Amino acid sequence: MTKVKIENVLVLGAGKVGGTVADMIAEYHRLPVTLADVRPGRGDESDPLVRRIALDVENNEDLRTALRAHSVVINCLPFFLAQRVATEAAACGVHYFDLTEDVAATKAIREISKTATSVLMPQSGLAPGVIGMLGGYLASRFDELYDLRLRVGALTRNATNSLRYNFTWSIDGVINEYCNPCDAIVNGQLVSVQPMEGHETFTLDAEAFEAFNTSGGLGTLCETLAGKVRNLDYKTIRYPGHCDAMNFLLHDLRLIERRDLLRQVLEHAVPHSREDVVILFASASGRRDGRFEQETRVGRVFGAPLRGKDRTAIELTTAAGVVGVFELLRQGKLPTRGFVGQEQAPLGQFLATKVGHYYQGLGVASPAPAPRPKSEPAHA
Repeated sequence: MTKVKIENVLVLGAGKVGGTVADMIAEYHRLPVTLADVRPGRGDESDPLVRRIALDVENNEDLRTALRAHSVVINCLPFFLAQRVATEAAACGVHYFDLTEDVAATKAIREISKTATSVLMPQSGLAPGVIGMLGGYLASRFDELYDLRLRVGALTRNATNSLRYNFTWSIDGVINEYCNPCDAIVNGQLVSVQPMEGHETFTLDAEAFEAFNTSGGLGTLCETLAGKVRNLDYKTIRYPGHCDAMNFLLHDLRLIERRDLLRQVLEHAVPHSREDVVILFASASGRRDGRFEQETRVGRVFGAPLRGKDRTAIELTTAAGVVGVFELLRQGKLPTRGFVGQEQAPLGQFLATKVGHYYQGLGVASPAPAPRPKSEPAHA
């Protein structure tokens, strides 16, 4: 693999995560970034690295013009725009990354990638994304893998309502993962299981949690590990009581059949919070050196400043996932064309990137992160 020359980056979606991605590239890679959105908001006009433009990606001509002016596009827009942007990126020969958890969109992008001359790497955030790298890493440490359990939660630190939950990221993304079928491997067979089922409870550091099936978190890991693991699943972590409350809304009130109304109800009644924590938990068991063993990894990530602005844990972990694999592409450590699954990025190499320290709690040995370059003035 050879290094990829990247002169500039287009980030689509100027929301909290898109803005964090743009700032992270500027902070650690010193590259010019164009942050585009229908409503891009006002940034710091004195910022020499990040500029904002108005762009409607549903206008094909405008989207193509923007893509052709950049080496890479990182799509931080809602999941239902992923296929559209990926199609145009492939047609323009522009490397493409996104954060989608949507299974259908990823399947479509995989088809597009068959004739692409550039990289198409969807599902490159936290989950799917880094959790798939962690799963691939743990799987590689066993001679015979029995069970691989992956759990991720983006939680408010102070949940006081009956849902035991405040929104820390996209409402559309939460609804999507709570309502769509989930991939898993059970007794060696690839199966589809229902969301909000498979309920379990556990404790971490004496704190109680629950977890249940949600869609999309495994990305392409089921395909990668087919025939190599007996049981593989992904579940979302929440505080106890959340699953029952959501099942009442989704099934007893049948709002799963009226997702637009469900969105209105949640947006009206459930507050957003920037006081969050991201929890990653992975457990693998199997035979190693002739003995039955288990290995686990646990990480907790909290918010921190970036370029003079406070960022939440979910913003930092999601942005670091995609900026990390972007760096691996730039270094020549990923394929340079076609579809790339998140587990194709070795976890150790990812943790050694300039943004890998955001996941240092995973406890996988890696070199110390490179010193951070001097920040440019912050922008809104």
